Amino acid sequence: MKTYYTPMKEIERKWYVADADGKVLGRIAAEIALRLRGKHKPTFCSFQDNGDFVIVVNADKVHLTGNKWDDKVYHQHSGYPGGIKTKTAREVLTQKPEELIRMAVRGMLPKNKIGRAQLRKLKVYAGKDHPHQAQQPELLEI
Repeated sequence: MKTYYTPMKEIERKWYVADADGKVLGRIAAEIALRLRGKHKPTFCSFQDNGDFVIVVNADKVHLTGNKWDDKVYHQHSGYPGGIKTKTAREVLTQKPEELIRMAVRGMLPKNKIGRAQLRKLKVYAGKDHPHQAQQPELLEI
């Protein structure tokens, strides 16, 4: 049996809006990654980007379970000796709440060119307003 390959002209991309208010970070990130990859579609191919666009609002109201606000640590290294910077999840939330969701979703996507293209279809906003009303996004229930 041959692998079905969807032509680029036939790929339909929908827009979804997800509200992160009161949701657990990992659960919402898993659903967003599924939509970005296109695994919910019957035409899914692992070597093709046929996912949808996802808008996340209220990123500053996301929750973490247990002691993860203080125990979960994000590292960033400049490449120089002693150039490591460390932040807890609470610090990331206060400085850039959008990055908390973006990093969680990025870890669930493929680590290649297709994964980077799929991550560009993710739009994250700290408040409840977003500038994508013209795309008429559907509400994503999580």
